[in-house]
Amino acid sequence: MLTVNTGDILREQGEGKGEGNGEGKGEGKGEGKGKGEGVGVGVGVGNTALLEAKLGSAHESLRRGTCAGAAFTQWLTWPQAYDRDEYRRIKSAAGRIQAEAKALVVVGIGGSYLGTRAVVECLASPHYNLLPKTTPDIFFAGNCLSAAHTQEVFDLIGDRDYAVCVVSKSGTTTEPAAAFRLFRAHLEAKYGKQGARGRIYAVTDRERGALKALADKEGYETFVIPDGTGGRYSVLTPVGLLPIAVAGIDTDALLAGAGRAMEAWNAADASSLDTNPAWQYAAARHTLYRQKGKCTEILAFYEPRLRFLGEWWKQLMGESEGKELGGIFPATADLTADLHSMGQYIQQGLRNLMETVLLIDEADTPLAIPYDPDDADGLNFLAGKTLHDINRRAFEGTYLAHTDGGAPNIVIRVPRLDAYHLGGLLYFFMLSCALSCLMLGINPFDQPGVEDYKTNMFALLDKPGYEAEGARLRGRL
Repeated sequence: MLTVNTGDILREQGEGKGEGNGEGKGEGKGEGKGKGEGVGVGVGVGNTALLEAKLGSAHESLRRGTCAGAAFTQWLTWPQAYDRDEYRRIKSAAGRIQAEAKALVVVGIGGSYLGTRAVVECLASPHYNLLPKTTPDIFFAGNCLSAAHTQEVFDLIGDRDYAVCVVSKSGTTTEPAAAFRLFRAHLEAKYGKQGARGRIYAVTDRERGALKALADKEGYETFVIPDGTGGRYSVLTPVGLLPIAVAGIDTDALLAGAGRAMEAWNAADASSLDTNPAWQYAAARHTLYRQKGKCTEILAFYEPRLRFLGEWWKQLMGESEGKELGGIFPATADLTADLHSMGQYIQQGLRNLMETVLLIDEADTPLAIPYDPDDADGLNFLAGKTLHDINRRAFEGTYLAHTDGGAPNIVIRVPRLDAYHLGGLLYFFMLSCALSCLMLGINPFDQPGVEDYKTNMFALLDKPGYEAEGARLRGRL
């Protein structure tokens, strides 16, 4: 399904200091030799044993539901334990939207839209709306407070028939709530209140919240955000499945790939660094962070359609791990383009970087460079070579340059980018993220820090009950 190559990272652990001949002991039982004051790198089996013990403990607490945030681990078994009846309703609703609408507006922010957009761009195209197709265009709104962006969505829809899928657990998050007010009013003006009801689909809490109450009152069809799954882990739930199905993507294959990953990487015989890619990735990140001081991770990819997968990954890792004044800062690099902007920093900037490279092995097209008899550009040495092969040589050259420059690389290889393998990849990242956090003693499933800006914003907007705080904050601006 996928492989993880950690290079020498998991063989280079346990730095220590010694005297005389520079012998030092690393964490675990690995010993190493160094120069000068004896900085050495432990390589022995003790380091692997220590990592496996930590990973085993973390994974077992996740499976047993005894870890921090255990109430939000439903995603772990979701690919096979999802509600079949609701899934049939999702497919039916997607079919109606496809038949009745030329566009679908997905209203949501963070985990309520990033995974959806990632899947659509990976499997359909970043230019999905520009392609000739029989499925509706898909627009994303409610992920910012930009008037220009929101108005542009209205302008791009124009007079076409459209539907709205609003995704919110509470219904009160400012960005999607404000956008939904605007689109709901527009739909009601266009189709009348009764007509609008049949074009609004709410993905929300099973029982509570402002959106659930409104959906029940107005008669919108609703789908459930599982209580035990937080937003950044929800792409394979109705949060993502409804709009992904509207785009004509094979959701059966997406769930099957995630289900296969769930079986393979949670099995008893997968409790080893030799057999479990999620363990390998989590262990390499942990080693580089704890022992090498690599506190920034760049997810690099050589296919532009992976850009929003990177955006989804940034939220997954950053919101899960960035707590208690620690954690690895997640960033992305779209290569080779960013080699002409960020490449200099990655090569010679502050050495706090690790790089995780996501590679797709199979090419979608055999597009090759033609021969030019004039060879004015000097590129005839590339004649006959496919762009995919050239892209791969660019990766190999970059890999060698960056690792030589002190930016260690983890390489994740996926055989092909289809729904099945993407489902497995999404599950891989979620499992690896949870394990990484638990190894650090961090709750992977809460996000207490995001409330701080909301409190300030509410106060500055004069939300009832925040007046005194608003006056205090304005005095600081």
